[in-house]
Amino acid sequence: MTINDIWNVIDGFSKNPIIDNSFSKIIIGAIVTLLLVFILRKMIHSFFKRTDFIEEKKERTIESMLNSIIKYIATFGFIVYVLGLFDINVGSILAGAGVIGIIVGFGAQSLVKDLLAGVFLLYEKQLGKGDWIKVNNSFEGIVEDVGLRFLKVRQWSGKLATISNGQINTIENYNIEEMRVIENVSVSFYEDPKKIFAILEDTVDRLNNELEAYLKKDLAGNPVEPFQLYGMSSLNDQYRGYQYTVTGLCNDLLYFTAAKETRRILAEAMYNNNILMAEQQVTYRNLPQNKNQG
Repeated sequence: MTINDIWNVIDGFSKNPIIDNSFSKIIIGAIVTLLLVFILRKMIHSFFKRTDFIEEKKERTIESMLNSIIKYIATFGFIVYVLGLFDINVGSILAGAGVIGIIVGFGAQSLVKDLLAGVFLLYEKQLGKGDWIKVNNSFEGIVEDVGLRFLKVRQWSGKLATISNGQINTIENYNIEEMRVIENVSVSFYEDPKKIFAILEDTVDRLNNELEAYLKKDLAGNPVEPFQLYGMSSLNDQYRGYQYTVTGLCNDLLYFTAAKETRRILAEAMYNNNILMAEQQVTYRNLPQNKNQG
């Protein structure tokens, strides 16, 4: 059955004297609208499921955007349909009352801003559905939906953050092909730097052996940037001790696991070698008593 067939059946029902009233037509219109939205979404999902000319993550993002557009168009069309049943000329009312100018001058500015921002998010490949991102340095989680006006981010706690596209200023995407694990180790000033360098060099070898599967590979299957000791990154890490840094370029989808395992192995290396870690130093100074008191 095609969409035209569905419309013909509905039109036949609407002309039946038994249901020839506005309320029945509204119900029928709502059913038709929901049915059309369902069919169009099914067609879009089936289309992307059968094609593979673009990446799956991009397909999900485009599908999400198209579904949002369909929802808004269907809602607007249903409202116009209902007003038409009561012989209300929507265009005349808006023009006569000067509402069009008000909408364009005020409300539509936000709508257009959100719409354009959403299009640019998709066109410039800033994110995709399923990416782990941080928005405006405030909301961090998985992109659950990229809509026409809003971006939905499922945070790690489970809360769903809905951000207007026009209000998005910065996006930090953790899923753009590659991520670099950067882990810092701060040890006491009393620890010999030569000893720490030797321990960390051995630890880096262990990281490359145990976490080789997490590293990003080139076409030949070799790590692009294996785990390595970057060096001493601070001589006085917040007045606590020497800071050393270990890095490694890993697959973006495995970044969080790689970083977690890297910290575990570094902690084990420090503990097994009885390394004194940096501690917060607090200095107390006795103030002289005021002889004039009391």
